Order: sequence, then structure tokens, then C-alpha cells
Amino acid sequence: MELRPLGATGLSVTALGLGAGQIGEAWVSDAEAFAVLDAAASFGVGLIDTARGYGASEERIGRWLSERRDAGVVVVTKVGYDVEAAQDWTFDAVAGGIERALRVLRADVLDVALVHSCSLEVLRRGEVVEALLAARAAGRVRAVGYSGENEALVWAVASGSFEVVETSVNLADQWSLVNVLPAAAAAGIGVIAKRPLANAPWRFAERPVGSYSETYWERLRAMALAPDDGDWASTAARFAAYAPGVSAAIVGSASADHLRDAVAAVERGPLPEAEVARWHDAWARHSWPGDL
Repeated sequence: MELRPLGATGLSVTALGLGAGQIGEAWVSDAEAFAVLDAAASFGVGLIDTARGYGASEERIGRWLSERRDAGVVVVTKVGYDVEAAQDWTFDAVAGGIERALRVLRADVLDVALVHSCSLEVLRRGEVVEALLAARAAGRVRAVGYSGENEALVWAVASGSFEVVETSVNLADQWSLVNVLPAAAAAGIGVIAKRPLANAPWRFAERPVGSYSETYWERLRAMALAPDDGDWASTAARFAAYAPGVSAAIVGSASADHLRDAVAAVERGPLPEAEVARWHDAWARHSWPGDL
């Protein structure tokens, strides 16, 4: 796969990465999680995205990496909450989360640490930003950033403090693509596109009430478009991975087969310009905010 710079961090990532949320779920066994990680390595995937809130994900990745120190992957994790004896979204929560991640991932230094979808108010208060910058200055983290949407993401990009951001970019969620990614690119900020498949709402003939796919299902119905070739997953993966300003798109899956399909889609290259324009125009008629 195409190798790209992660902004100005000095790190390089592949156009497609693995979102490791699902491999941390309790219903996924260690063996199944390791099989997905092995598949990612065999497909040449060069980025793994995890977080404190993803169950056993960090711990499983750490064990897997301990046997694969030559894996050559960039690992991104997210912090800011669920740290013993620390209030969420404080200096201590971020600093403690980084130390925990180092221990659990069995790493001497974290490649990328992001504060995980906190509010604009929290960012403006400054503690979490100070903690990230202190960890980077101490050599505990190579690059720091923010994962989130809307006004908080705008603030993060404009702050000058962050080197990486992670945000939703997909057919039905183009707010960040239009309103933030141009400024991020101009500032040399690496962009990780999450939810590139929009939680695959095309799986459902009827509204999936209560599902993570529900909002995107509603939006795609309102946009009233379909892929030129009829392949929703491939079109979605290519749209996000080749969106201007995106360093890597991360596909979350506990299935090696699904990951293989996404890799094959991205390796086909970008969508035709005319098809990209159709999706942009359809979204622009609504201009929904980023979906949290």
C-alpha cells in the first residue's frame, strides 16, 4: 500500500490502518484478535489505532508486538480518562493514561498519543494539552494530538499544539473534510480518518434503530446516491483513504476477511473524480455536523 507521511511528525503510515476497537471486545478471543493483527501485518498495514476505552485492545496489541518487534507499525492510542486516582480529563488522567499505555503496550515510547474526544471546554482549560506536551518533552511520546469532531476539532487544529488529529471522514460525514482538513494540511498536521465505512449502514434494509449505523443510514437515504459500481464498502474505503489531507483511514474489524477486502479496495486507488464530486455535492445539500 501507499506509504504517506503522518503530517510533519516524521512518522510514515500506510493509506489504510487497522482500527483496533473491535479486537478489544470481550466476545473476541485472544486467538481471534491475534489472527486479525497477523493478517494486518501480512497485508502490509502500517498503522494500528487503539485507545484506553477499547477493552483489551491495548493489552492484546502489546502482547502481539512483544513477539513482533520488527512489525514496523505505527501505534496510535488515546487517553484522558479511566485512570486510577485521577479525575477524567485532567493533567493526571492524561499523564497516567500515557504511563499505563506504555506499560500495557510494552513500549519504551508511544508513537502517537491523542486526547480522546473531550469537549471544547476541556481543551480550553488547558490541562490535557499541557500533559500531552509534557509527555512529548520527556520523550514518552513522539507525537501528540486530538481525536474528535466539530468545534473542538477546529480549536485543536488552530491551537498550534497538536501534530495529529483523528476525525470522521466518510460518504455521509464530510464536515471535517470540508471545514477542518484544509487547515490541518496547511499546518502540517497528520490526519487519521476514522469511520471510513460509516458503520456500514447499507447492510440494513430498514432503519437500524439504536445501532451505531442509524445516523449514517438516515443520511445516506437523504443523499439518495449509490456507488457507480454498486460496491458500497469499496467505494467508501476509497473515498476516505484518498480524501484530500488524509494521511490514513482506519477500518475497524475483528475479521481478517473484512480487512483484506478494505486493503484490496484501497489498493485500487482513488475513485474517479466525477464520482467523488457527486458525493461531495450530495452531502453539501445538507451540510450535517460531524457525527459524535
